[in-house]
Amino acid sequence: MSHDHEHDHDHHHDHGQDIPSDTALRVKALESLLIEKGLVDPAALDAVVDTYENKIGPRNGARIVARAWTDPDYKARLMGDATAAIAEMGYTGAQGEHMVVVENTPEVHNLVVCTLCSCYPWPVLGLPPVWYKSSAYRSRAVIEPRGVLNEFGLSVPDDVAVRVWDSTAEIRYLVLPERPAGTDGMDAEALAALVTRDAMVGVAKVAGPAAKEGA
Repeated sequence: MSHDHEHDHDHHHDHGQDIPSDTALRVKALESLLIEKGLVDPAALDAVVDTYENKIGPRNGARIVARAWTDPDYKARLMGDATAAIAEMGYTGAQGEHMVVVENTPEVHNLVVCTLCSCYPWPVLGLPPVWYKSSAYRSRAVIEPRGVLNEFGLSVPDDVAVRVWDSTAEIRYLVLPERPAGTDGMDAEALAALVTRDAMVGVAKVAGPAAKEGA
């Protein structure tokens, strides 16, 4: 599902803070109860969170992007059947069974959201950030995507269409960002180091090496 939006409204959106939802509080309470009754090993829970938050994180997705930038044949497979192409690199699992990759171009900027809950491609991006799960982001990303992007520090020119993709339990999206200038001589490993989670969700662009060094 995609939406094209051209309108921008100046509403405040604090994507760095979020109050836990009723669902999050219920999940935490259930987790505490299961641990208390000895039905769940807290170490096992910590291991799962650590795997997706630190060991996987966005690094898998960054490697996919870097390979697509440097391997035209792989990019063609990725755009044609993202699930299979991602599996080629060994990245499979729950929350990533059905993937679609959408490419940013000089004419189109893509943004990913899940309006109903927080569907997110865990095998390639790790755990979703707090702001992605917030009701403000989930509602406003569709209604006023340019305003949301501005609040992330990304201004998209008026002549560039903003296309919003709504993730579901059936399909999850990954943005293929534009390759930054000044990276022609870089190999895939060096390119992957430039790619951020936010760029693969669509709330940022990938900065070139000069910008990274000056950051």
